[in-house]
Amino acid sequence: MIRRFSLYGFLKNQRYFEPFIILFFLQQGLSFTQIGFLIAFRELFINLIEIPSGAVADLFGRRHSMVLSFVSYIISFAIFGFSQDYWHLFIAMFFFAVGEAFRTGTHKAMIFTWLRIEGRLDEKTRVYGYTRSWSKIGSAVSTILAVAFVLLTNNYTYVFFFAIIPYIVGLINFITYPGELEGQPGENVSIRDVVTHLWECIHAALAVRRLRRLIVESMSFEGVYKAVADYLQPVVKNMALLLPIFLAWGEIRRSAVMIGVVYVILYLVSAYASRNSHRITSHAGGEEKGSRLLWKVISVLYIALIPLLLFEYYYAAVIGFIALALIQNFWRPILISRFDAFASETKGATVLSIESQAKSVSTMIIAPILGAAVDFARGQGLDGEFWPVAAIAAVVALLILLTPLREKGNGEPTDIKIECIGDIED
Repeated sequence: MIRRFSLYGFLKNQRYFEPFIILFFLQQGLSFTQIGFLIAFRELFINLIEIPSGAVADLFGRRHSMVLSFVSYIISFAIFGFSQDYWHLFIAMFFFAVGEAFRTGTHKAMIFTWLRIEGRLDEKTRVYGYTRSWSKIGSAVSTILAVAFVLLTNNYTYVFFFAIIPYIVGLINFITYPGELEGQPGENVSIRDVVTHLWECIHAALAVRRLRRLIVESMSFEGVYKAVADYLQPVVKNMALLLPIFLAWGEIRRSAVMIGVVYVILYLVSAYASRNSHRITSHAGGEEKGSRLLWKVISVLYIALIPLLLFEYYYAAVIGFIALALIQNFWRPILISRFDAFASETKGATVLSIESQAKSVSTMIIAPILGAAVDFARGQGLDGEFWPVAAIAAVVALLILLTPLREKGNGEPTDIKIECIGDIED
């Protein structure tokens, strides 16, 4: 099953539009503020659908949830490809949000269920990191193909249509997962049961201080990074236009080649980090200490990016963005493992969806702020228009470092589990 899980991640990340999504929006004539609101809209609906989607997956079956997810993705890609007006993009973002909401916590819960069945739960960080590394390898392959598509078409639009093909293959892959990975869905479950299940899990999550801290960390690390990472594309584009190479190709093709090179490196580095994240916990002496170490590193990186972007040292700034991806992929498997320590078998997808929803809330808030800050810097004619992105992210990271969770003893996680009372009976 590890190969099947890895194949899922590889195919899921055949998003040929991903390295060019911001440039696609700019090609459509959008400002950074408009892009920020578009991203906020996506995250808002991920936020609204996320936890109910986890409850539906836990109660109705995870494969049904995944089918709905991939069908929604395919609809979204088609709308992006045919979009002509700004409001079309909001419809596409809505279906993309449905796909994200019904996928994120669900597949992770299926992996952890398989580990429990196989008696290998102590390997959760290692196995999840390994399968996630194949997602990043898939992104690297996707980037190479995406560059080829852009070079052939000289347009960012067609990559959305090409992305539909691997998603159909991915749909077939997880439909044939063994039924035992469905979790423990109930029979004749009503909407009231879903609402009750959802409320009990939210209440239980908020009642546990350690879990509240994890939610705040996810919002501050994952949510902010997700908004910041998109600015790598215009930074690489500016760098590409400064290089005296491929001058006959035009702006789109030149940018595509440089973005392709940078993103392939980024994804390969991310795959390495994800596969080796368990080494951070071993070196630091535990998941909590490993996470704290990575918070210190990423704070330094954000601070270092401020002058690099301000004075337009784009070559060094690109290296900084790649380093951010490295740290984020060391950190992500550790975070998911820390969350799973609080989740029971029947509540796994719901608890992980709570985490993903929290991340979406953060991105929803921060994306328009970053976009408005960049547009303000551009409007004032200031040098280094992207430096506010790093400055805002640095402030958030420093706030987390300055407000650690105070614990008695050694501060390592306990065996507390989120057990929602009044479980649905079969």
